[in-house]
Amino acid sequence: MQDNHYDIIIVGGGPIGLACALEASLNNLSYVILEKGCLVNSLYHYPQNMTFFSSSDRLEIGDIPFVTTLPKPKRSEALEYYRRIQQKFKLNIKLFEEVTAIDKHNDIFNTKTTKNIYTSKYVIIATGFYDIPMLLNIPGENLDKVKHYYQDPHYYANQKVIVVGASNSSIDAALETFRKGADVTLVIRGKEISPRVKYWVKPDIENRILAGEIRVFYNSSLSEISESHAHIQTQDGEVILENDFVLALTGYKPNFKFLKSAGINIANESPCQPEHDPDTMETNVDGLYLAGVVCGGLNTHLWFIENSRIHAQQILTDIKQKEENLLS
Repeated sequence: MQDNHYDIIIVGGGPIGLACALEASLNNLSYVILEKGCLVNSLYHYPQNMTFFSSSDRLEIGDIPFVTTLPKPKRSEALEYYRRIQQKFKLNIKLFEEVTAIDKHNDIFNTKTTKNIYTSKYVIIATGFYDIPMLLNIPGENLDKVKHYYQDPHYYANQKVIVVGASNSSIDAALETFRKGADVTLVIRGKEISPRVKYWVKPDIENRILAGEIRVFYNSSLSEISESHAHIQTQDGEVILENDFVLALTGYKPNFKFLKSAGINIANESPCQPEHDPDTMETNVDGLYLAGVVCGGLNTHLWFIENSRIHAQQILTDIKQKEENLLS
């Protein structure tokens, strides 16, 4: 057990988890990152052709330059950047090892995974929000044709595809599958394309809709999905379309059940933000911190890599102060 004791356990091996590890190393604190999937698992599961909204300098961690010749980096470049950081600094990470429970006894955290049990004085949860999709909760959602994640447009060539949602992921999927020959229909709950859609993409989708190349139903929602059709509730009544695939890209949420099981207070009403001090990122559980987009609860648009990477410094500053107080 002694070999599995660290100053800090970091749950989540995404960019912010790696940033926390870099800060821990700079402060001469022992740590281990526990990641349930591959390195930067969430980024790996982004669409293969995705272009980031942020410029490369805003995706940097640890003051390590992210060099690209493109105005905005692509997913593949980000994967390479973060992989090189992990290898260059030999960041201590356990991949494909999911954390199943965190509890605290006598000021020591016990972190249980699918493979081991670790102990530590502090825990940082940097798990993001990409693991649990927001469900439509309609008949037929469990069919194989319904996808809550989208990666490659080629798969949908020559198919009748319904894309649900008005955000970046939905609009990217609609445009990319359209350009691979899919017959695309957008179903949007609101009255317009989200104003948060990337500024160079929004005119593209609006022009495709105006030209009649992509069909759209505003103020509408899916009500039922079958193997061959999809039912859409519109302002003018029900529309039934022939359909091969439904891309229900309606957003994702943090694992609230896991956070609550660790003792973190979470409000029952939306946006269900986990309780934490915005200055130190410490939760209501002493020594347990949050970092990255998980802090926003259902407000998943509040935090990105570029504005949450500072959480690593905030957390390690607080931990370092706690350690100094113990010695004084």
